[in-house]
Amino acid sequence: MSDAYFNESHQMLRESLRKFIARNISPFVDEWEERGTFPRELYQKAGGEGFLGMGYPEEYGGTQADVFHQIVFAEEMMRCGSVGLVCSLGSSAIAVPPILAMGTEEQKQKYVPPALCGDMIAVLGVTEPSGGSDVANLQTKAVRKGDHYLVNGSKTFITSGTRADYVTAAVRTGGPGFGGISLLIIEKGTPGFTTSKKIEKMGWLASDTAELAFDDCEVPVANLIGEENKGFLGIMVNFQKERLYLAVQSYSVAEYALELAIKFAKERVAFGKPITGFQVTRHKLAEMATLVEASKQFTYQVAAKLDAGQDVLRDVCMAKNFATKTCDKVVYDALQIHGGYGYCREYLVERLYRDSRLFSIGGGTYEIMNEVISKQMEL
Repeated sequence: MSDAYFNESHQMLRESLRKFIARNISPFVDEWEERGTFPRELYQKAGGEGFLGMGYPEEYGGTQADVFHQIVFAEEMMRCGSVGLVCSLGSSAIAVPPILAMGTEEQKQKYVPPALCGDMIAVLGVTEPSGGSDVANLQTKAVRKGDHYLVNGSKTFITSGTRADYVTAAVRTGGPGFGGISLLIIEKGTPGFTTSKKIEKMGWLASDTAELAFDDCEVPVANLIGEENKGFLGIMVNFQKERLYLAVQSYSVAEYALELAIKFAKERVAFGKPITGFQVTRHKLAEMATLVEASKQFTYQVAAKLDAGQDVLRDVCMAKNFATKTCDKVVYDALQIHGGYGYCREYLVERLYRDSRLFSIGGGTYEIMNEVISKQMEL
C-alpha cells in the first residue's frame, strides 16, 4: 500500500472489509463454489455495511468515497478466494451508473437505493450471442407501440443474470451503429422476459451467469433511460471505471497467487531443502513480484488521474492489459511452483488460475484494448 494514495479512512475501510470477509464469506466460500451460487442475503449484508454504495450520492443511499476507497474494496474482496462471487456481488456497479447519469428522478428513486442496499440485484445487459465487444452492432430491437416498447432479442454472459431483479438493457431503437442504441430498465417478471439458461463456465463458479431472452417483451416507455437513441453514452459511463477495476482485480489475484506460491515454496522440501533454496525458484518469485508491483503502481497512477477528472481512456486500457497479462503470467507460475498440487482443487491456486482467465476477455478484450490504445496514438 502506498501512502501517496491511501489515508487513514482507506485503512479503516480495509480493516472493516477484512472483518466482513472473515465473518461472512471465508468460512463458506468453498461450499458456495461447489454449489455454484451464494446466498442472496450476502447482497443485503454488504449493502448494509455501505460497501455497495461507495461513491454514489447520499440521497440515493450511497456513501461518500473516492476511487481509492473503491480500489480498497476490490483489493480486499479479491482475497476471499472467489472472483465470481465478488463480481456477482458488484454487478450493480455497472448497472446503476447509467441510471444515475441519464435517468429521471423517478427512475433514480425507484431503482438505485434498492440496488445499493442489496435489496435488489441489478445487472447490465449489453453482450449478445452475435457479438461481445462489437457493441455498435447489437441486434436486440425495441419498437415503440404507444406507451410501451416491444423488445425482441437476447443477451448473454450476464453476471448475476439468473436472479436479477432488473436489467439495464441496451437495445436498438434506431438505425445501425452507435446512434441507434437506447437503454431500457427491464424488470424481472415482465411478460416476455425470461432467463433462458444458466451458463456453465470454466471458472467464476460461484457467479451465476445467464442468457436472457426477450420475446415481445412489453417495457413501459417510462423505463427509457435518457433520450431515445442516446443510450451509447450511458454505456460509455461504465467503461473507464469497469476497466480500471478489472485491472485492480487482476493484479490483486496475481498478488494473492504470489503469496500462496511463496508460502508453498518455503514449506515444500525437495532434494533435502525448501525449494526456495534453488535459484530458479527465487528468481521466478522475484520476477512475479516485480510484475505485480509494476502493475499495481501503474494502476494507482491511472486511478489518481481518473479521480482528478483527467482523460484516461488510453491509460486505463493500458492498465487493464498490463494487469491482465501480469495476472496470466503470475498465476501460471504460481501453479507451476506448486507442481502437481497446483492442479488439485484442494489448493486455492488452482481456482485462481481458472478464475483469472476471464480478466483479459471481460470488459473489453485484450485485443480491443489494444485497438483503443492504437487509435489514441493516432497511428
